[in-house]
Amino acid sequence: MEIFMSYILPVLIFAVIGAAAGGLLVLGSRIFAVETDETVAKLAEALPNANCGACGYSGCEGYAKAVASGEAPTNRCKPGGAAAAAKLAEIMGTEALETVKEVAFVRCNGCKDATEERYIFTGTPSCAAVERFYNGKGTCRTGCDGYGDCAAACDNDAIHIVNGVAVVDPEKCGACGKCAAACPNHLIVIRPADQRVDVRCSSRDPGKAARAICQNSCIGCKICEKKCPAGAITVNDNHASIDYSKCTGCGDCAAACPRKCIVTLK
Repeated sequence: MEIFMSYILPVLIFAVIGAAAGGLLVLGSRIFAVETDETVAKLAEALPNANCGACGYSGCEGYAKAVASGEAPTNRCKPGGAAAAAKLAEIMGTEALETVKEVAFVRCNGCKDATEERYIFTGTPSCAAVERFYNGKGTCRTGCDGYGDCAAACDNDAIHIVNGVAVVDPEKCGACGKCAAACPNHLIVIRPADQRVDVRCSSRDPGKAARAICQNSCIGCKICEKKCPAGAITVNDNHASIDYSKCTGCGDCAAACPRKCIVTLK
């Protein structure tokens, strides 16, 4: 009896408690089980699972649910592009919608050869850190800090720091926008890949000040504005900007820019 009370009974008690707890867990899982929508599961599987939010939803599953409910079209996944749009349309039994390939573009060319640093930053090598504490390290306060926060955010290895400035490889870029979100100076934009001309500068300093801080800066001279046959480029607040609804991609503005901050892209 003593052996039973000391050893066997405690084991039996624990076994009964364990069995009861297991039964309750099984019962609870069945009562509170959430049914999986097979359509949503198929749509989510067809997406690249970048969870970038570029589609306007919290992630791939959120977008899949929106497509399944008819709330969202099938061509909003930028990283997936035309291939993902076609798969989603096939699953939904609808016609494939047209997609526009987009890429990231860095509106800065203040490389080490063109501008200078105000000091040597010895803190955490981060664009966000140097901007937060010192408003950047370069003489151009709106330029690329070159620490690669954007490159660290990119899942496709599509952006690298070259000569102190972030440069995008359009062939690898999925237009997810993570690099743009990571840039504290908001120098990176997502644009249609077929737009062949862009301004590789974000400075809005007056011409004299812009010349003093960067050899590649826009100085607001308006030569590009005068040379554009389509009236697509204008200079406001010392900065050239392009209206892509008018731009023909002729490249006249790029050829005329004395600072070479307007570029014709491949």
